Amino acid sequence: MEQNEKIFQEIIRRHRDLIWSVCSSYRLSAAWTTEDAFHEVLCALWRGFASFDRRSSERTWVFRVATNTMVSLTRKRSNQPAPEAAEWPELHYSDDGYRDLVDMIEALAEPDRTIVKAHSQGFGYAEIGKITGLTTAAVSMRLTRALRKLRKQFNLTNLK
Repeated sequence: MEQNEKIFQEIIRRHRDLIWSVCSSYRLSAAWTTEDAFHEVLCALWRGFASFDRRSSERTWVFRVATNTMVSLTRKRSNQPAPEAAEWPELHYSDDGYRDLVDMIEALAEPDRTIVKAHSQGFGYAEIGKITGLTTAAVSMRLTRALRKLRKQFNLTNLK
């Protein structure tokens, strides 16, 4: 096995949970599963691996590629005709409101959606800035506004 393949596999092993988390946090069409999206992200990571210059951390790079891939897949979904209502699976929200919160975050516009998701994954403002191309101050401002909007719109008090 080539050295680059070993390095790539190790990066994926270390960040598998992060990739899965990003993939599962987006609503996709009925034709796509989280596993399909996960494989699509892996392909995008491999295509971009040769140009990964390590100016940002591996974790930041993986999150950025995963997020950009998922945004692209979501756009593809929005350009497709909606399936008939009977084709949509019935959603069951958990008692802790996790799916409700995912839906609330999905309703945010970009880049706020990415900022909130990155923040929830533990990325700092500087790392989120690298992911989104925004300054640290802009990330802070947008995150504050997005969380305030979520709190107000959905009467949440425990968002930090």
